[in-house]
Amino acid sequence: MFFKFTTAGESHGKALITIVEGLPAGMPVDKAAIDHELWRRQQGYGRGGRMKIESDKVEFLSGVRHGRTIGSPITMMIENRDFVHWQDVMSAEPPANASVDEPIVKENDGAPKVRRVVTRPRPGHADLAGGQKFAARDLRDILERASARETAARVAAGALAKQLLAQFGVDVRSHVIKLGSIPEAPLDKTWEEIAAIEKDAPLACADRAIEAEMVALVDTAKANGDTIGGIFEVVAKGVIPGLGSHTSWYEKLDGRIAQAFMSIQAVKAVEVGTAVANSGRFGSEVHDEIFWSEPGAIATGFLRSTNRAGGLEGGITNGEELRVRGYLKPISTLRKALHSVDIETKQEDLAAFERSDITAVPAAGVIGESMLAIVLANSMREKFGGDSLEEMRNNFNAYLGSLEAY
Repeated sequence: MFFKFTTAGESHGKALITIVEGLPAGMPVDKAAIDHELWRRQQGYGRGGRMKIESDKVEFLSGVRHGRTIGSPITMMIENRDFVHWQDVMSAEPPANASVDEPIVKENDGAPKVRRVVTRPRPGHADLAGGQKFAARDLRDILERASARETAARVAAGALAKQLLAQFGVDVRSHVIKLGSIPEAPLDKTWEEIAAIEKDAPLACADRAIEAEMVALVDTAKANGDTIGGIFEVVAKGVIPGLGSHTSWYEKLDGRIAQAFMSIQAVKAVEVGTAVANSGRFGSEVHDEIFWSEPGAIATGFLRSTNRAGGLEGGITNGEELRVRGYLKPISTLRKALHSVDIETKQEDLAAFERSDITAVPAAGVIGESMLAIVLANSMREKFGGDSLEEMRNNFNAYLGSLEAY
């Protein structure tokens, strides 16, 4: 049994669609909690105007009845409210009596309106590489799907994964540990400090003084027509030992997590635990020593006084907090446009500008939570199976008994 999902939809199309498969029957579904996750993805200081237009909420089309899963694929739809302004551009039907450059409709003042064709690719975006791959002469064919708007559909899937994990005592949270050059070294915060971050914190940072410096940096970037990247950390608490495997490369959980994080738009590097710093240390300073205590708070009785490995050893969870960091490059749509070349004329020009954010690192953390939850939910379904939640829980409890006896 596997937990899997797929998404469909374009940034300015009618809607985004998410199809989730593999949830056991009988699991309670909290729609309000899903909508809250979608709201969280839209927050953060430095977000663009699109966040003021959309008010993301899911509509269930299948797989949920009377507030519970029924074991069949779950289909969720998220309406794109901005579609009303893009109906001519994103219509599934060819424009009537209009070529690419000819007027389609008239504005209120009578001026002609033409299709918003994109021929000037943005450096750092999928525009040019995607256009070459798919032989697209209008780069909107590429950018509409490559847009991070797609991640709203992922967050909806991740919210369901979180609800499954919660049935087994797992909680997933995120925080921003660096924005641009602030602070000099990424923040190292406990679970309690992360959990205490206020909902209205502008940049989801656990250090208010550092966060104030980050806000000032966003203001500077905005004034300069620039963008900022950063690092977010996702932490999963309550994960049992034994998810993943050492036996095959594709079963190693750290490999699956890395792929999931790297699939997030603009994430260019992934770190498990404190791997970057660990690479410059001696082994005696890196590996988490193992201790024993009588079973109680930890089912196995084994524990580690440090967690530099980030909760993973040999591709398998070890019972410690699972900590994963995503490195987000600056967004590639800049108001201060970078140098580009028009794909039709081959003349040098400035890159196209589409409405964009100054930074989206806090939102990337929410998306990272979803992707980590999805990977963990899949591993839980692999290990414990079960057509119903009750059957899955029985299998889970039997495994906990084997850990206690180990």
